[in-house]
Amino acid sequence: MRPELDKVVSQIEKAVSGKRDVIEKLALSLIAGGHVLLDDVPGVGKTTLAVALGRAVGLTFRRVQCTPDLMPGDLVGFTMYDRAAGDFIYRSGALLGVNLVLADEINRASSKTQSAMLEAMEERQATVDGETHRLEKPFMVVATQNSVGAAGTQMLPYAQMDRFLMRLSLGYPDYEAQMALLRARQEGDPMDGVENVISREGILAMQAEARRVTSRDEILDYITRLAMASREHPLVEVGISPRGALFVDRAAKARAWMEGRDYVTGEDVARVLMDVCGHRILVKEGAEGRTARDVIDELIRTVESPDRHQRPKWLRGR
Repeated sequence: MRPELDKVVSQIEKAVSGKRDVIEKLALSLIAGGHVLLDDVPGVGKTTLAVALGRAVGLTFRRVQCTPDLMPGDLVGFTMYDRAAGDFIYRSGALLGVNLVLADEINRASSKTQSAMLEAMEERQATVDGETHRLEKPFMVVATQNSVGAAGTQMLPYAQMDRFLMRLSLGYPDYEAQMALLRARQEGDPMDGVENVISREGILAMQAEARRVTSRDEILDYITRLAMASREHPLVEVGISPRGALFVDRAAKARAWMEGRDYVTGEDVARVLMDVCGHRILVKEGAEGRTARDVIDELIRTVESPDRHQRPKWLRGR
């Protein structure tokens, strides 16, 4: 991993121990310019992870606690009549003027409020009463969602799920990580030790370098064949969308950049495919227990990669 990005990961590890793989994927999403959905059971550190990222990078940060009474105007802003000015003025919402937004428990917001985020997440702008307001650069949404306890929640629509570059889960810590977590909190909050180690300009420079990474036609062909194979799979109701294919390319470029290369390999594509497309593939009812993960594993096994003709070592045994 690039030394400058490794510093960010190391800072976040002060607050979230034993989850380096997930932290690296979160950092990859930042470099790729994408949004992340942290989907897991309560209490495993989803919010802590997002807050630690905000502290480690030199980006303006805002936390929005999503509740049923949160209104679209709270996010994108609204216009109101100003008596003194004798005219309508715009009051910005939570998504404006910041680089990193934590939408905590996003599935507790109403469908109407969730939909207000679609334009902001895709086009980096908010249109209110016919007037368009540009968001900051960079702009990233890290949303958390509990996978249990459905009371009072609104399921995210597929169109919004498709806006997230990755859906990640932390899972429970192992023994060593759990012990480290308990020890670290005997004398204080480890979050207090997380320091800012990179500037906004540094993040923008990294993103620009990642965009310049080359995806040869053979790589684009590989991504296209993976996407088309997912759409034609007999167990799949909805396959990888064109946006999903674009996100696979973007994430693969970021991974290649993190590995110190200026070109994408088939291994890069295969490595990011699950996290980028696991929430995009919808399996048909009656699929006999098969999941999106099973489908993606099958795609990696059966769709020929441009730089290898065998299953990758990390996939063997699945």
